[in-house]
Amino acid sequence: MDNVITHINRDDGLYLRQSYFDKAKRIVIKVGSAVLTDEHGIDKSVIKNIAREICFLRKSGREVILVSSGAVAAGKRKITIPDNVEIGLVQKQALAAIGQPSLMQSYETAFGECDQTVAQVLLTHSDLADRKRYLRVRNTILALFRFNAIPILNENDTVAVDELRFGDNDTLAALIANLIEADMFICLTDVEGLYTANPQTDAGAKPVHTVAAVTKEIEEMAGNVNSALGTGGMQSKIRAAKMVSTGGGSSFIGPGRKETILQELFSGEMVGTFFLPASDKIKPRKQWIAHVLKPKGFLILDDGASRAVSKRGCSLLPSGIIEVKGVFDIGDAVHCLDHNGNVIAAGLVNYNSGDVDIIKQHHSQQIADLLGNRDYDEVIHRDNLVLL
Repeated sequence: MDNVITHINRDDGLYLRQSYFDKAKRIVIKVGSAVLTDEHGIDKSVIKNIAREICFLRKSGREVILVSSGAVAAGKRKITIPDNVEIGLVQKQALAAIGQPSLMQSYETAFGECDQTVAQVLLTHSDLADRKRYLRVRNTILALFRFNAIPILNENDTVAVDELRFGDNDTLAALIANLIEADMFICLTDVEGLYTANPQTDAGAKPVHTVAAVTKEIEEMAGNVNSALGTGGMQSKIRAAKMVSTGGGSSFIGPGRKETILQELFSGEMVGTFFLPASDKIKPRKQWIAHVLKPKGFLILDDGASRAVSKRGCSLLPSGIIEVKGVFDIGDAVHCLDHNGNVIAAGLVNYNSGDVDIIKQHHSQQIADLLGNRDYDEVIHRDNLVLL
């Protein structure tokens, strides 16, 4: 990756950006709480502006999905919370339940002013982790497009617990972008974009308008951004852009409170930071394995197996496994690590953790003697293995 140009000069970047904006026909837009809320809760004037901007895209013939945070903030605006009540997970889930209807009502009213139908879709991680449900979500969204409705998605905060959470709506939006094979992911936030250094402390800091590849250098630039979200929030947006790029989509991170932000973007204005798609697109099923499924365990590989998997695209054989961590069953997702602990791949296993522990560091021909049967030669077949 050393020879990859991570960010591109303004003139070349403007030409590249505009070509992708012109071609984008299916778009996922994510709006975070930092844009939607003020000290009183949901800012309805912002929602009205976002609806107006999205209607502009719809009238140009594009399909749009909106991923929106804000249910908890909307709930806080509707009730008075006693000072002695600590806001924990259960309280946030209750606030989400209170706030979600009014959040959707605000959107329905705002979109109604431009005669645009909207639909609510609430999801937990388990809705996407199950392959059949994952495809049903896709089919439902595509049906909503055919009905000329704008799907408004949010994590189902009322029921989501740690093991059912996406982590943040940046991740949810990126997963949905790959699910429906969107051309573009637009993340509207409370920052202007990436900078080469902290603009508040370094007079030489320059905005990064166009990124060719999300490298470690680019990820470190997230620390240059002062946001109400904090550094971690910006880093999650860059990870989301990287995820979308592997699915063949481009991404944008920029100011969500700018009144005409989408019109400016699609008319060629140089605002925010734009991320180009990766040169090598990962197939949809492997996207699901790599980004949706949470690993149930880990396999530590020797140097030979690490090279075979990462350099030659080989299946993972038991002989190359040094150590098994975690408890997993047949068909579960695991991550493959090199001996230094670096994650190199994700895959679906053909044997459970107990059996892999028995056959590790043995040749495939010995599996039947060790287990009493040999259903597969590979612990993970290359068709179910994806490099990370």
